Amino acid sequence: MDKRKIGMWLYKNGGGEKIAKKIIKKLKERDIEVVNDVNLRHAIAKNKNIIHNGVKLNKLDLFFSYNAGEQTQYQMYLYQALNRIIPMINSYDAFALTEDKFQTNFLLKNHGIPTPSFKLCHRDDSHYLKEIIKKWDKMVYKPTDGWGGVGLTKIESEANLDMLLPFLNQMDLRFFYVEKFIDYDKTDFRIDIVDGQFVSCYGRKAGGGDWRTNVTSGGSVFVREANDEVVELALKATEVCGLDIAGVDIIYDREKEQYVVLEVNGIPAFATPEQEKMGLDFNDKKIELIVDLIDRKTKKKKEK
Repeated sequence: MDKRKIGMWLYKNGGGEKIAKKIIKKLKERDIEVVNDVNLRHAIAKNKNIIHNGVKLNKLDLFFSYNAGEQTQYQMYLYQALNRIIPMINSYDAFALTEDKFQTNFLLKNHGIPTPSFKLCHRDDSHYLKEIIKKWDKMVYKPTDGWGGVGLTKIESEANLDMLLPFLNQMDLRFFYVEKFIDYDKTDFRIDIVDGQFVSCYGRKAGGGDWRTNVTSGGSVFVREANDEVVELALKATEVCGLDIAGVDIIYDREKEQYVVLEVNGIPAFATPEQEKMGLDFNDKKIELIVDLIDRKTKKKKEK
């Protein structure tokens, strides 16, 4: 069998470079070569090949893309094309799905997984939002493709909505997506899943007077034990979304007295060096499972 070769693009901040080195070392032990730092921003497509620094990416056995913060439309476009030819972690379809909050929640709800109640309406039908704020009392406007809590806006009255709509209209949005605001304790569970297996759990809590738990929005991470219910919910959500790797955010709805999937992330971060010192020690397990996954997927491709 020819030597297997994969491409990898992993984020560098927060200890990412160290993680990449560990993955490369473990793959080398299995006789799998890694072309590292394959940023599709610097790739070109020429006839039947997608080329990056002289490497024909479509000839690789797999591409492992793991960098949320630097994705561009061009990269996504090539990501989609490349996935038609070679295996991906995560697949383009699964990644694109979880980049869109409406598409994700719509699918999860249709598989019986509890998520926040939501409303999607055309920008010209914003009067529906006024009807829904009267029913819900509080709701959250979310960009369907946002991450890290950026753009989230809590709407607590019809007057708030009237103030927000002109701003949203200036952004020339095609539609508005809102979720019912859930009464919760301002903490969440982040459950990491790799290859259908539970990896880790930690918690995040909102900072100060904020209600968002995202670290980029002022939230903080703390050590938290998982329970069987949140793990099963995360495993099911990951399977429904078709993800190889997922970070599932879950909160407890105090009104309905049930756990709710708030978001499914296709590129959940590894623990940073600071978080490892706090006791979040799941990186090695996550790396091992990812290496096992790459090993299996590349063997399967070679057998074909």
